[in-house]
Amino acid sequence: MRTEFCEALKKAGDLKELSKEELVVLIDADEEESAALFSLADQVRKQFMGDEVHIRGIIEFSNYCANNCLYCGLRRNNRQLARYRMTMNEILDNARQAAGLGCRTIVLQSGEDSYYTADILAETVYLLKKEMDVAVTLSIGDRPREDYEKMREAGADRYLLKHETCDAELFAGLRPGTSLAERVERLKWLGELGFQVGSGNMVGLPGQTVETLAGDILLMRETGVEMAGIGPFVPNSQTPLGECPGGKLALTLKTLAAARLALPRVHMPATTAAGTIDPSGRDKALRCGANVIMPNMTPAAYKADYQIYPGKPGLSDTPEESYAKAVKIVEKAGRRVGRGYGHSDNAYLAGNFKLPAKN
Repeated sequence: MRTEFCEALKKAGDLKELSKEELVVLIDADEEESAALFSLADQVRKQFMGDEVHIRGIIEFSNYCANNCLYCGLRRNNRQLARYRMTMNEILDNARQAAGLGCRTIVLQSGEDSYYTADILAETVYLLKKEMDVAVTLSIGDRPREDYEKMREAGADRYLLKHETCDAELFAGLRPGTSLAERVERLKWLGELGFQVGSGNMVGLPGQTVETLAGDILLMRETGVEMAGIGPFVPNSQTPLGECPGGKLALTLKTLAAARLALPRVHMPATTAAGTIDPSGRDKALRCGANVIMPNMTPAAYKADYQIYPGKPGLSDTPEESYAKAVKIVEKAGRRVGRGYGHSDNAYLAGNFKLPAKN
């Protein structure tokens, strides 16, 4: 193994803050080095997050989106996609089903769909929290600050807003009409409003480098995220990037492991995208730093049309089947299903804002 790799790994094992250069060395690990990297990441995960894996049920309630991102099948100009919206009653019924199966967090996810006003979303969150003993995560994109505030006041616990890439030029090219600075500003708002904040990046984007991936980890450290979703880029033929090569699982896992060493107290999912490019991708992710799995609870009638990328596993599965498969993945990895909400324990200064202390 390279001297610089051994030095960076030792520093990580001593729980010292890693520099960008050290993260690059770790992410650039060869096969032998990767085994050592994964082993340490798994140890750090166990030390800080324990052996529980939190199962968070996703409900994809709308595939309409105002954006035209080059990589995403939900993009506004994709005329091949059959669009759908779930009613509030459908969302609540689906959430009851997921909670009944054992999900302690419900993740409400959609494209950026203005049909669902802040009032509609706040009422949905309020009714869900009033009836069910669950945490609620929202993943609905860019909104005005007052919308976030209204949803937080209604009881939403967390918000997932991925930065996708720390390269501002690449971000602007992939997401026309938006900027990385605006997205980081929204992450700041969410923290100020008391949300547990999640972000994350894709691995394998065209024009991305190992240095970019190290920068992604540093950006998440600087913004104080409490969940980091790191998954491979999966090309979709119905998008402008459809002919580009996809992200590799090996690089994704190395980035995940390096992120675990840099962000020891952060929740990290074994992503669906990892399971899309490799049937054992989520199992492997749980062995190198991940501690969350997010089965798709969306009704089968809608699930196949939430096509950010193709080839998702389990598109015909019922919620019961999706949950059972998630449990099986957890148990195969030698772990146990978490029975709590999986709230973050973080309470530290991050960037220019302080995450509110938990009551």
